Amino acid sequence: MNIERKTPSQSRTILTDLVLTGETNHLNKMFGGELLARMDRAASIAAQRHSNHVTVTASVNHVAFNHSIDMGSVVTVEAMISRAFSTSMEVYIDVWVEDLLGDRVKANEAIYTFVAVDAEGKPVRVPELIPETRIEKERYAGALQRRQLSLVLAGKLSPHDATELKALFTELDIKKG
Repeated sequence: MNIERKTPSQSRTILTDLVLTGETNHLNKMFGGELLARMDRAASIAAQRHSNHVTVTASVNHVAFNHSIDMGSVVTVEAMISRAFSTSMEVYIDVWVEDLLGDRVKANEAIYTFVAVDAEGKPVRVPELIPETRIEKERYAGALQRRQLSLVLAGKLSPHDATELKALFTELDIKKG
């Protein structure tokens, strides 16, 4: 069976919205949970675009709240597939904030994992991902290491079998020595 190949840009999803009063805490900063929900929606759409199937969130692998987001700010959540495995996809999410003067900065980032499923909720194969740009290639390469680390921590992969992680530590030892 020949599975389709896609690029990260084909899954690119951008959600832009204002931060309103009901989405902020007593310091007029956006609730972290509100931002997580926006990131989950954008990542879900990106995963569906890549897989052409319904997708479900399998895990939130990493979230960095680097900058608080003020009420009234324009928030743009950008999600793209960074790597596709057999039935799962890693989705890399960048969060940008624009203030009233139009200054735009990267505020946060996250990495989610989604699984494509059929009508019965059973996992289905997803297309291969072909990265094109430098950053897409970096994120693609790092995704296998992140996946192996998650599997080792979950007890689903022996550290001995985590070849990409071992290679990373060997590379770090060589640079250090």
